Amino acid sequence: MNADDKWYENFFTGLIVDFWRAAMPPEATHAEADFFERTLATTPGARLLDVPCGDGRLAIELARRGYRLTGVDISEEFLAAARDASSREGLEIEWRRADMRDLPWRDEFDGAFCGGSSFGFLGDEGDQEFVDAVARALAPGGRFAVDGVKAAEVILPQFRDRHDMTLGDIHFEAENRYDPETGSTENRYTVTRGQSREVKAARHRIYTYRELAAMLSRAGFSRIEGFGSLDGSPFRLGSPRLALAASRARPPAYV
Repeated sequence: MNADDKWYENFFTGLIVDFWRAAMPPEATHAEADFFERTLATTPGARLLDVPCGDGRLAIELARRGYRLTGVDISEEFLAAARDASSREGLEIEWRRADMRDLPWRDEFDGAFCGGSSFGFLGDEGDQEFVDAVARALAPGGRFAVDGVKAAEVILPQFRDRHDMTLGDIHFEAENRYDPETGSTENRYTVTRGQSREVKAARHRIYTYRELAAMLSRAGFSRIEGFGSLDGSPFRLGSPRLALAASRARPPAYV
């Protein structure tokens, strides 16, 4: 079941991409986009960074609302789907293939967001590097929001060592093991469609809320908030999800 440290580099290909896209219905995308739009506290015309952007579902929805989007992802399959979808709608979105830590911008974005439970892939050092990179890319005062964090207070009270689901003609099975020494889950996913079958391993860091807040603070974020749902309810032990929002600290004003 053990995944290597860079499992995410080649994970998002083939059937797992098809399954992920099928698992995200339009109503989920609309609800998540509503949350990001509200939490980032920007207005149409603002420049937003979606990282990692996957197939672009959130970037495309926010571009429809008048925002200027840049999406970054490591998966060429996801990005190909994103480019195709945005092209069909005539939306001008910048798509960039890169590691989610590879953000060359400085002080450019009014807001940034990380959706789709995509936080926690990189290990302690790598996740901090990602948050640091987002902070540098944001203009002072810009907001950063993360949804679907695999937080200890969410995952561990309802932890299951296996589960499965079927979406259309795709069957998905997950075997999960929690390692308390590393604070991580080791996951083995089996995806089947007809005669095709793929097995992939993954690893997710399970942070506590306190650890996540400390990471954001080290990167220079302030006004850190935790939400237990997309409607903005406060985060508590056993909440069904964790979403975070924070602001890049403004430089001091000198008189």
